[in-house]
Amino acid sequence: MSKKICPAVVVVVMFVLLLAMSGFAQEPAAEKSKQGSEAEIISLPAPQYDGWISVEKAISLRRSVREYVDSPLSISEISQILWAAQGFTRERKDPPRMWNPKYEWQGGLRTAPSAGALYPMEIYLLAGNVEGLTKGVYKFIPKNHSLKKVMNVDKRTDLCNAALKQASVEKAAAVIVMAGVYERTSFKYGERAERYVHIEVGSIAENVYLQGMTLGIGTVIIGAFNDKDVKSVLQLPEDEHPLAIMPLGKMPKAAG
Repeated sequence: MSKKICPAVVVVVMFVLLLAMSGFAQEPAAEKSKQGSEAEIISLPAPQYDGWISVEKAISLRRSVREYVDSPLSISEISQILWAAQGFTRERKDPPRMWNPKYEWQGGLRTAPSAGALYPMEIYLLAGNVEGLTKGVYKFIPKNHSLKKVMNVDKRTDLCNAALKQASVEKAAAVIVMAGVYERTSFKYGERAERYVHIEVGSIAENVYLQGMTLGIGTVIIGAFNDKDVKSVLQLPEDEHPLAIMPLGKMPKAAG
């Protein structure tokens, strides 16, 4: 004699199965979210260590350029300029003897000179028209030559307003912002740290200028801006202080 299945039992079983299927369906979404988080670190193309133009030629061509052709920069060009700004030139496993333990040692010596090899500068990139990069704000990570995305929003207009509405900031394909962490340098040099950090800003800026000239990319170093507004636009940590802005864009032919 066959047993009849209670309709209520059937409903319960179907409900349990639906819950299980729903759970399985959600797993790929969670994995996708995890992958999205990992994708926030963007590995940059390897920089080139030899070019077609001499240092002397690049120096003779160096200009402050405030108007740019409306065309994108490539991620390879961005990679090269960021390397010139703060890239590694030599590995160094151990930090300097007078290193502030509050901060991570990146593990190498860099393209721009730094008092005591303490490297107080953080480099941010605002990408607006860069092939291979979505619009947003990125932080350069020298130790593995990569970018860490910190914002998904194009902040060039906001930065332009903070920089006293200087149009080159908004019109540039990308913008570099240098932020200094004085505590890294004052840990060793005390009151003279501010001077040394500012010297380093100039060294980095000249590297960006010269590297840009070899790529047909113009820039200008900007120091006229509202510090608090720039800090707010980029949501900088408390110990990072904006010191210079450098818009980047393809130069009109006459500019070179």
